[in-house]
Amino acid sequence: MIDIHWLNTFVALAKYQHFGKTAAALHMTQPNVSLHLKQLEQTTRVKLIERNPFRLTQAGERLLQSAENTLMELQICQADLNAINELNRGTLTIAASDIISRLLLISPFQSFKKEYPGIDLSLFNTTSSQATELVKSAKADLGFVIAQKESQPLHFTELRQVKWCALGNGLSRWQSLSADPSQKLPTELLAAEEPTLILLGHDTRTRELIDMALPLLKLKKYHVMEVGSVDAQIDWAEAGFGVAIVPSFSLHSKPHLKTQITPLPDFPTTSLGYIVRQNQVLSRAIKQLLRWVDEEIQRSQ
Repeated sequence: MIDIHWLNTFVALAKYQHFGKTAAALHMTQPNVSLHLKQLEQTTRVKLIERNPFRLTQAGERLLQSAENTLMELQICQADLNAINELNRGTLTIAASDIISRLLLISPFQSFKKEYPGIDLSLFNTTSSQATELVKSAKADLGFVIAQKESQPLHFTELRQVKWCALGNGLSRWQSLSADPSQKLPTELLAAEEPTLILLGHDTRTRELIDMALPLLKLKKYHVMEVGSVDAQIDWAEAGFGVAIVPSFSLHSKPHLKTQITPLPDFPTTSLGYIVRQNQVLSRAIKQLLRWVDEEIQRSQ
């Protein structure tokens, strides 16, 4: 019979394509990785990999499909069993972007730790797209995302609408100049030929939404400065390096900003909410955490 530990090692080996890296990732010794592969090949009676250069055989490719599905189903099953058993010890894993975790989750997490001291909260600080994949694979029990696109195998519940604003001076003047190039360039803008928009990187769902809406700014030309977080957008805009396009709720905790805030009512709104797997069993602890998050959102509006 195939051992589940052998399958786990095989899937990791297929991912890293290196015995040493696989051993490090699984906190095993390299000989044990080799032993698991040998036992798996002996049990299945087929060769699963070629070593030089590393590649999966046809049989290995076929086993990898089943092994990944099997391990995922077992992980999902264990998560549901924990929920049914009203888990009060162990780990609850949350996936959320930097801005969502910083503005909406800190206070609910504090309440959770007081109510459920036996449960460790683990946070994946990631993008909405990556959070989706973590919940799909049951590596995260709950994900907080912006603009969830997919339905099955996930269920999305909206918590609030997200509106957009521009943080930084000079946007309206640049829009006026784009509309009428014959206007004389204001003195304070002489140093720059084109405005700079401070945006998140391309690997975020927020950036996808912003890129689609940028024509609404009616700027003929502009530079783009890419940064890694909404906090960085705000800091660079405050320092005078350009105009940041950010979710309006990200500025609620910053009442003393010096730069101009311009609402962008024509930008299409999107949704902030949470995702779980379809038919996922939610424990009493997860339901309580969601109530605290909802209360935090109501306070911040």
